Amino acid sequence: MANSLNKAMLIGNLTRDPELRKTTSGQSVCSFSLATNRVYTDASGQKKDQPDYHNVVAWGKLGEICAQYLVKGKKVYVDGRMQTRDWEGQDGQKKYRTEIVAENMIMLDRGGSPMAGGANTGAVPMSVGAAAMADEPAANPDDEIKLEDIPF
Repeated sequence: MANSLNKAMLIGNLTRDPELRKTTSGQSVCSFSLATNRVYTDASGQKKDQPDYHNVVAWGKLGEICAQYLVKGKKVYVDGRMQTRDWEGQDGQKKYRTEIVAENMIMLDRGGSPMAGGANTGAVPMSVGAAAMADEPAANPDDEIKLEDIPF
């Protein structure tokens, strides 16, 4: 049997607020969409922007955290695996949807509010992943992050 790899990594902005639902078995699932942008120079030397839109699904505790902290416009890093689902539509046609099933998420900004402490207005990463969340409480976005607390 040959080895294979299914890994997707995205940095983009949410195009809509996340939607949290529960399956019939009670499992939490959150869905949202990310826009990424590729900037390139065409043959005539003009800079062009090419947006792409990605459907993301986060399950369980990660999904609940995404629904709680993410909003339209936020910049996030998401990694996970690609999955294509199929179903029969109401019109009888087979439908397909390719999604990123999130395994980790890092919030890269705080939605425009400056950090406490003045001059530093850079991104404030908050990382959550399926493995790291097992016994840890969710991070509080109101907690101040001090430069001296960062280990690098």
